[in-house]
Amino acid sequence: MREGLDLLLGYLAVIIDRLAAFASAHRDVATLGFTHYQPAQLTTVGKRAALWCYEFVMDLEELEHRRASLRLRGAKGTTGTQASFLALFDGDHAKVKALDREVARQLGLEKTYTITGQTYSRKVDAMVLASLAGVGATVHKLCNDLRLLANLKEVEEPFAAGQVGSSAMAYKRNPMRCERATGLARWLMDVSVSPLHTAAEQWFERTLDDSSNKRMAIPEAFLTADAILRIVMNVVDGLVVYPRTIAAHVAAELPFMATENVLMAAVKAGGDRQALHERIREHSLAAAAAVKQEGRPNDLIGRLTGDEAFAAVDVEALLDPGAFIGRAPQQVDEFIEAHVEPIRKRYAHRLGQKAELKV
Repeated sequence: MREGLDLLLGYLAVIIDRLAAFASAHRDVATLGFTHYQPAQLTTVGKRAALWCYEFVMDLEELEHRRASLRLRGAKGTTGTQASFLALFDGDHAKVKALDREVARQLGLEKTYTITGQTYSRKVDAMVLASLAGVGATVHKLCNDLRLLANLKEVEEPFAAGQVGSSAMAYKRNPMRCERATGLARWLMDVSVSPLHTAAEQWFERTLDDSSNKRMAIPEAFLTADAILRIVMNVVDGLVVYPRTIAAHVAAELPFMATENVLMAAVKAGGDRQALHERIREHSLAAAAAVKQEGRPNDLIGRLTGDEAFAAVDVEALLDPGAFIGRAPQQVDEFIEAHVEPIRKRYAHRLGQKAELKV
């Protein structure tokens, strides 16, 4: 488990580094934000990537904690009492404790568990796999978002030369990497529960159902975590962004989002807020109906500019997407400085890793 965690930490550092670079490159590219998967206030492509990245940062910190917390059971004997060693050393407790420490040192761990049964507490296994399950949840979230963005034609996973996107529909570019990762991530989250049951089922000092279960659950969880992180390394190394599609989606929704600014400007120019609010409401409903029922473009801005109630307002000037992204670019910078740069320094020797996939 210690060596497996070391491998996974390296993969996480690579993913964090590359997602942060992607976030920085797209820190001010305005895009639709979504709540309930409905268009909400704007965010940026980089800010969204920073949100993905932050969850990987949390996973790395959690795995570092688990790695640092691991101890060796040590030389404890059949039921953990060290009775055999005490007899071997003629009742010398100091020698028994020294042996315990030396066994740990020889195996590269600084400490042993102070008290055990025949095994170290299986809560340790449960906590380690819970941490791996957290990695699975992060990967699943990222890859699901990318699959949704691929449907919107805004951001896609890399597509290899000669890759077949669909066996039936030649024009398609199915998000195969992310689909594979989400499927495996679900398996990881599910298998991580098994050691928790094992910890709960330990009778007194130990029972043997522990052994058969652990031989499956621990390796499978680590192998699955290894697989999904390698997939994500490959994905984030080649994300493709389509700024014009993103801008078109923003333009289609921004008129609705800009109505509050239009209202404030019109009131400032001397209009009656209540009356203006009602005019905007009517125009908004009419424009939305035209979009949904007739498939027409959003003409809300045209409706507002053609309404004499808003004659004193330069409505078009209020439609700069950059005015609707708040501190998203600065938040990206601050996140990278506070959370990513220290990781880049700690794992500088691991950041050159690549992951090749056959798709």
